[in-house]
Amino acid sequence: MLNEMSDSRDPNSVAVRLRRKRFGFFLELVSKIEKPVRILDVGGTQSYWELVGYTSPDDVQITLLNVSKEPTTLPNFSSVVGDACRLDFPDGAFDVVFSNSVIEHVGSYADQGRMAAEVMRVGKRYFVQTPNYYFPIEPHFLFPMFQFLPLGMKIWLLRNAKLGWYDRTPDYDAAKSIAQSVQLLDRRELQALFPSGRMLIERFYGLPKSLTVYAGWS
Repeated sequence: MLNEMSDSRDPNSVAVRLRRKRFGFFLELVSKIEKPVRILDVGGTQSYWELVGYTSPDDVQITLLNVSKEPTTLPNFSSVVGDACRLDFPDGAFDVVFSNSVIEHVGSYADQGRMAAEVMRVGKRYFVQTPNYYFPIEPHFLFPMFQFLPLGMKIWLLRNAKLGWYDRTPDYDAAKSIAQSVQLLDRRELQALFPSGRMLIERFYGLPKSLTVYAGWS
């Protein structure tokens, strides 16, 4: 049931409905910018934009940046290969830098700081979302309080059970790598990375589920 609620590929899942609401707020912000608009999506895909209901206007150009090339079929989408912590663009190259559920995957808090600095450097504005560390269901492994467990327990669970979007991983080193691949942030940590950002808190049954920082709009 948790998998179905959290399936980002299912347009009717709870996760997608929440994303659409958040994305609607983002589009309201974008509508205030003089066109044309250049957006850098760090870690994004064209399918994400289509799933949340983006209508692909010609006066908005979107560059997808990932560790490997992403397929694009719409004329205003392009794909580049790069590192979120070392963006190969000049200062202020984009009107907006957008990122959804990526910063928790780039490594240590120091690495997350490097990504944040790059986002603020190349974007005149930014809109960065990440799951909340204190939400009781860890969104990647879909296991209650998984983020609070010691590393050894996380590895044991991954080696012995399928968790969320991860198949059972018997190999110790592989399981350890998966366990360490997600570093969730709480509100205080995210705000410290983006000190100029306003905080948007997305709630599920009253509990803070998702955190978004955004800045550059008056």
